[in-house]
Amino acid sequence: MAVWAVVWGFLSVAAARNGFFDLKVYYGAMDYWVHRGGDIYDYLTPGTPYGFTYPPFAAALMMPMSLIGWHTAIFISVTMSVLAMLAILTWLLGPVIKRQGWSFWFAMGIAMALAAAFEPVRETVNFGQVNILLLFLVAGDVLLLVRGGRRLGGIGIGLATAIKLTPGVFIIYLLITRRWRAAAVAAATATAATWAAATFAPDASRVFWTDAMWNTDRVGSPTFVSNQALTGLVGRMFNPDPMKPLWLLLVLITLAVWYWRARRAVKSRDEVAGLALTGIVGCMVSPIIWIHHLVWVLPAIVVLFDHATDRSLDPRRRRNLAIAFGFSFALLCSRTPWAFHAKFDGLGLFGSNAYVLLMIGLLFGLPIREPASTGTAQRPASDPGRSSDPAVEDVPDLVDIDRQVTAAFDAKDPGGSVRSEASKPGVERARPLVGA
Repeated sequence: MAVWAVVWGFLSVAAARNGFFDLKVYYGAMDYWVHRGGDIYDYLTPGTPYGFTYPPFAAALMMPMSLIGWHTAIFISVTMSVLAMLAILTWLLGPVIKRQGWSFWFAMGIAMALAAAFEPVRETVNFGQVNILLLFLVAGDVLLLVRGGRRLGGIGIGLATAIKLTPGVFIIYLLITRRWRAAAVAAATATAATWAAATFAPDASRVFWTDAMWNTDRVGSPTFVSNQALTGLVGRMFNPDPMKPLWLLLVLITLAVWYWRARRAVKSRDEVAGLALTGIVGCMVSPIIWIHHLVWVLPAIVVLFDHATDRSLDPRRRRNLAIAFGFSFALLCSRTPWAFHAKFDGLGLFGSNAYVLLMIGLLFGLPIREPASTGTAQRPASDPGRSSDPAVEDVPDLVDIDRQVTAAFDAKDPGGSVRSEASKPGVERARPLVGA
């Protein structure tokens, strides 16, 4: 209750009132398409240059929106986002909660409150965006289906890619980590969904793939402070003439580092780190990524928290990771880039690019959990301070040995050379060495 009260107070002061702007775009485009017979990609929200920019498959899924009222659409959008976020946090934090022995619903109550303060999450809800739903599809696929080697592994990634192109980076993730079947399922799912949409709405599909997809003016200027991709970083550094060769070089370096770290994560069986690194890279290399799209950074924040609370790690390392977690979370709640809107020199160069600079740091520094030891019996005997635990069958039966020794003392040699000590006067019979 105290955490929620603090978060509610913070949101009442710091949160932007976006009035479900993106949901208005979807809602208006569906009405224009279904009820007025217009081309969905010709629609622009009144008084703005913004229109529908998603692939036709997303439009087909949103078409029922034309049959409901505006306030009903808001209710459904918020409810779906909240339930999806609850599932995402359950998948990401479930192992941490179990390891710490916390009450599940108590911990989730605090986690949901902190998620509400996280700027990309609250912006997604306030805009009426679909980012949380896409993260739900991808995270569920990677952590439940792909990691478990299920036959349908990749289907969530394929659906998310057909709805919005950005999650397609996870198909590349499956390829570079050699999950060939899952990559094939993801690609086939995205292709089938796109083909079905083209069959359902051929004119809209033709316009999207030949025109709307390539028209970047429909989404806004890349130098706008909300664009926290590498294009925004380069654009604000060299405004108004961005250096495209520099941007391309940064993209290639980013992909190379991601390739190395993602393969290491999967080799270490740390699928959450692989998910987090790929989410970060998808944001960085996209042509334009607005701040509310940065819900893909949430898994990386959870990874930092996971390591910061792991008592098996070195205390100094845990302290450093706790600082990194606190700083990253606080920064991504702070709306820092907005304080430097159109101020791209001096301190503004860092402030306006705060989130993309943080993602660069996470790409290089996000911890990857090493695989657990297969057992103490395999430790080398020369390892100081460690001993190999014997197997049960190797432990001698001390009671049996004691009986044999006692019997040997009590036995009499026929030649008289060996006599029992118990036969001597005043000598008490030997007691067993080990009490049965």
